[in-house]
Amino acid sequence: MQVLFPEQVPVRRAELVERYRRHFLELDTTGMPLFPGVTQGLTQLTQQGYLLAIATGKARRGLDRILDETGMRHLFVSSRCADEAFSKPHPQMLEDILDQTGVEAGRTLMVGDTVYDMEMARSAKVAGLAVSYGVHARERLLGCGALACLDSFPEVCAWVK
Repeated sequence: MQVLFPEQVPVRRAELVERYRRHFLELDTTGMPLFPGVTQGLTQLTQQGYLLAIATGKARRGLDRILDETGMRHLFVSSRCADEAFSKPHPQMLEDILDQTGVEAGRTLMVGDTVYDMEMARSAKVAGLAVSYGVHARERLLGCGALACLDSFPEVCAWVK
C-alpha cells in the first residue's frame, strides 16, 4: 500500500491493508484452482523423498486458506510468509526454511514465477527454476539467473527428476 498510495499517511495505509485483507480473506469466495498437474506432481515428488516448502509473498492467513482449500498442507514440511519475514527478494524466507529443514542451500531448488523469486534464490545461494505461467515474462526470469524457464508443472517435475 505504501507503493500504491504514497501520499496517504501511515494510519490510512494501515486501514487500506486491513480492508484488503478483509475482502481477500473473509469476503472473497473465489476458488483457488491449482495449475494443471500440480497435485499429482507434488504428490509424486514427496513420494520420491523430496522435501517441499513454500516461500510466498502471501500473508500466513492467505496461505493457510489456500492449503486448506486444496488439501495440500500435508505435502509441505515448511513454509514462510511475507508477514513472518522480510519480503522478497530478501533471502530471509529461504534462509529460515533452510534453517528449519536442515537442508543445505546447494541442495535446494527455488521454483518461482517472478524475478523476485529468482533474486531471492540467488541471494540465498539457492538454484532458481522459473515457470512461464505466472507473473513475469520468460525473458525477465531468465535475465535474473534462472537455470531454465518451463511452461508447465509436469515439465518442472520432469526437469527435477
